Amino acid sequence: MPAGDLVSSLVGSGPAAPGQNGVVAFTTTQWSVVLSAQGRSPSAEQALEKLCRTYWWPLYGFVRRQGYSPEEAQDLTQGFFAMLLERRDLDAVRREKGRLRSYLLVSLKNFLAKAHRREMTIKRGEGRPLVRLEELAARERADAEPADILSADRIYERRWALTLLDGVLTRLEEEYRIAGSVALFEHLTQLLSDEPGRPSQAQIAQELRMTENAVKQAFFRLRQRYRLLLREEIANTVAEVGDVEDELRHFIEILQT
Repeated sequence: MPAGDLVSSLVGSGPAAPGQNGVVAFTTTQWSVVLSAQGRSPSAEQALEKLCRTYWWPLYGFVRRQGYSPEEAQDLTQGFFAMLLERRDLDAVRREKGRLRSYLLVSLKNFLAKAHRREMTIKRGEGRPLVRLEELAARERADAEPADILSADRIYERRWALTLLDGVLTRLEEEYRIAGSVALFEHLTQLLSDEPGRPSQAQIAQELRMTENAVKQAFFRLRQRYRLLLREEIANTVAEVGDVEDELRHFIEILQT
């Protein structure tokens, strides 16, 4: 199912659901922890490492589009994150209102412009890689993006959005698993497809021994929960609450075009 159709099915035509009393939930997020940290606190290190793992695939895709081989792109991406973790130079993020998506791409472009391969490349096996390289290679082989017509910036943007989408759906599935409702989740996600053979709500109700109205309500709750989790994921990549709405709109636009 195309990512754009999936986003349309989950988000719907209206705005994303806000938190209680119409206020967006925005507490201490991973990125705000990193920005506000003084020195090297364990919480800041953990937050920064998780964010680096999230952005590995999008940034690696950008490097590959510059003409580097998979091995060279792996080394350069690893070198970039090693530098980021070491320098902790985040002043530019504060000046740019804290959009992690924009900051990392600008930083990577600067890194590539200045890097000499033999000086900046980190040999595989040295240090602790943030992402298993065999996992990265498998994901690249499964990538169906039309890379021949997408610019490097566009590949980065789409991979950023798809990574967020994957994270949200993974969290949602885990919640249903904990609640003992994996079967319900699997059936409800079939309703997101535009394929002619998808089951109807009545068919799902019959299979799960539920009423059709109960299935309808369950699907509504799934979409509402998805919206909330998406906002939380996006909030983790900005430093100010005012940036959440802009990033959410950008996320939807990227996947629907």
